[in-house]
Amino acid sequence: MTVNLRGNSQLNFDKGCVEMIHGSGGKAMAQLIDGLFLKAFDNPYLRQLNDQASFALPPGKVVMATDSHVISPLFFPGGNIGSLSVHGTVNDVAMAGATPCFLSAGFILEEGFPLRDLKRIVESMAAAALDAGVPIVTGDTKVVERGKGDGVFINTTGVGVIPEAIDMGGDRVQVGDRIIVSGPIGDHGVAIMSLRENLTFETAIESDSQSLHDLVAVMVAMVPQIHCLRDPTRGGLATTLNEIAQQAGVGMQIHEADVPVRPQVAAACEFLGLDPLYVANEGKLVAFCPPDRSDELLAAMRAHPKGAEACIIGEVTEDSHHFVQMQTSFGGNRIVDWLNGEQLPRIC
Repeated sequence: MTVNLRGNSQLNFDKGCVEMIHGSGGKAMAQLIDGLFLKAFDNPYLRQLNDQASFALPPGKVVMATDSHVISPLFFPGGNIGSLSVHGTVNDVAMAGATPCFLSAGFILEEGFPLRDLKRIVESMAAAALDAGVPIVTGDTKVVERGKGDGVFINTTGVGVIPEAIDMGGDRVQVGDRIIVSGPIGDHGVAIMSLRENLTFETAIESDSQSLHDLVAVMVAMVPQIHCLRDPTRGGLATTLNEIAQQAGVGMQIHEADVPVRPQVAAACEFLGLDPLYVANEGKLVAFCPPDRSDELLAAMRAHPKGAEACIIGEVTEDSHHFVQMQTSFGGNRIVDWLNGEQLPRIC
């Protein structure tokens, strides 16, 4: 039985914290759900207060993606774990060329976590979902003992629909395809590392965390022949290119001079000993497009605010070793290999 305590919440968001009873299935848990989650995420599906959501999807192929978010710190310049959890899963669905329709959210909360911080996270998550037009329609909350979590972990699952005629994937990339990135790389990872290391720069570095499905919709409408889309999150652009080279059985050649990196991000990477190619992004995508449609696709991307700084950075090559190579600014060539180890842990 669901207890509806709307208007009778006893949550103290100023001084209260998460307690074990908030995960007990009793009155305190109902107060947390009703006084925080339901209030923030309110929509007709969630308001039914069932253990699942029932909905109809538009015609087409169904796409589903799930992602767990364990970022540290929870709050960072340009967002927090709440907005990130929405953006990350919306983008995973969108990279199939799909329209994201619905989200679920699962929270693992640590005993003692301040309710005011949880409220900030949930409200940010709600705002991101509202801005994306993708409602959170079902969810779950668990509480673990103090010291057995890290404040809050969030899992989100997204469901979307893709037209039958659209067929994208890493295995569809072909020799000759142009490689396009939607904007400067490395912003998210450097924003997180700068905060961890208490670094300050003359120009603030903020995460690029954002939903990209509106940009993808424009791209697919203009060039439905796009072979592959991918968001270069953990491991950055370099890892994404290596993954797809292996999937498609091809090589890749990129040009250092054409890879966009903000000057402050490049400076921070040099200071921290990082390579921007391996630094995580949360609001950029990589597209693989037939060469005869690449200029058209680039123009469409640059006409959209989220793709205004898009660049063609290279091309797909024939290579039995599936190497990703980069022509350096000095005219040489180097292998852009897989990331060895964990460059930036807990980045998303």
